[in-house]
Amino acid sequence: MDIILTTADEIPGRTCEVIGIVKGNTIQTKNIGRDFTQGLKSLVGGELEAYTKLLSEAREVATDRMVKEARGLGADAIVCIRYSTASVMQGAAEMMVYGTAVRFV
Repeated sequence: MDIILTTADEIPGRTCEVIGIVKGNTIQTKNIGRDFTQGLKSLVGGELEAYTKLLSEAREVATDRMVKEARGLGADAIVCIRYSTASVMQGAAEMMVYGTAVRFV
């Protein structure tokens, strides 16, 4: 069974037992070539597609790590999911996701 993921505080129609906080994170760095081309694009405006893709991939990796932790705890779902980003150093950013692992009773 797949783990249910939601940003909601609860899962309608289900009684849940809280297991605890689960999290996943990754730190991504910019590619020099991609950084150069995106820097040029920022001069004319528009979406920085390479960075959008980078953040999307980082969210997926972080989410997969959180789900793996929840599975290890025997969770059926993760509620109250939140994403956070932070600059760690020049050219590197952390993507973190966290939530509350729950078990259906």
